[in-house]
Formats: sequence, C-alpha cells, structure tokens
Amino acid sequence: MYILIPYLHFIGIMALMGSLITEHLFLKPGLSKAQVKSLTTVDLIYGIAAILVLITGLLRWFLYGKGSDYYLINPLFHAKLTLFVVLGVLSVFPTLKFLKWKRQYKNGESPDISEKVVKRQLMFIRIELLIMAVIPLLAVMIARGTGN
Repeated sequence: MYILIPYLHFIGIMALMGSLITEHLFLKPGLSKAQVKSLTTVDLIYGIAAILVLITGLLRWFLYGKGSDYYLINPLFHAKLTLFVVLGVLSVFPTLKFLKWKRQYKNGESPDISEKVVKRQLMFIRIELLIMAVIPLLAVMIARGTGN
C-alpha cells in the first residue's frame, strides 16, 4: 500500500491535469451536440480524477505519509489544501454550464455557446490550470521540509 497509494495519487493528478487541458482544447463557440457530450464526458473524468486525488491524498496524510502532525504544522500544507478546495469550487462553474448545454440539446433547444460564454468558462479552466501547476510545487516543498 505504501507504493500503491502514492502511485494512484500521481495517476489521479495526471488525469486531473489531462482532463483540464482537454476541456481547454475542446471548448469553443458553437459546439455541436456530440461535442458537448464529449466535453461532459471529459468533465466526468475530471471529477473522478479529483475524487481519486482527494481520497489518496487523505490516505497519504493520515495513514501512508509522514504522519498528520508533520503536515498540520506546515503552512505550505494549509496553502496546498486551500488551493485544492479553490480548485474544486472553481470547477463547479464549467461543470454546471456543460451539463446545462447537454440538457438543452437533449430537450431540443439551442444552448448559448457564444464566444462570450465560452471565454468565461475558459477563464475558470485557465485559473484551475494555474492552480494545478502550483499544487505539485507546494507538495515538493512540503516533502523537502520547507515550511516546517
């Protein structure tokens, strides 16, 4: 388990980043019904990856890491957790929009996938990508004892 948990944690992080990049590449004005369906599938993968990262992260924190005391006294760990929560909150906005578009297509309606709407969703995704670039840096710093 001491090898499997960190491995699954890293796989989850890679899937999280990969799905975010894919969402960024897929998202454009005037998406078709099939494209919206693909986008919601990628977003589902993102959600599953986030859950995997959360669960394996908690396991590393409490069972398979350096001990909860090591992490709790480190302000960088608190920053990392805060960024993960912010990441989760930010991800809600595109997810809700993608699901709305999917539902509208299913009901025979034409969703508003204009340039303005797409740019707003891209802003959320870009902020998420930035956060995803910072979190592993904090993790490495914590592992090296920085902040203790």
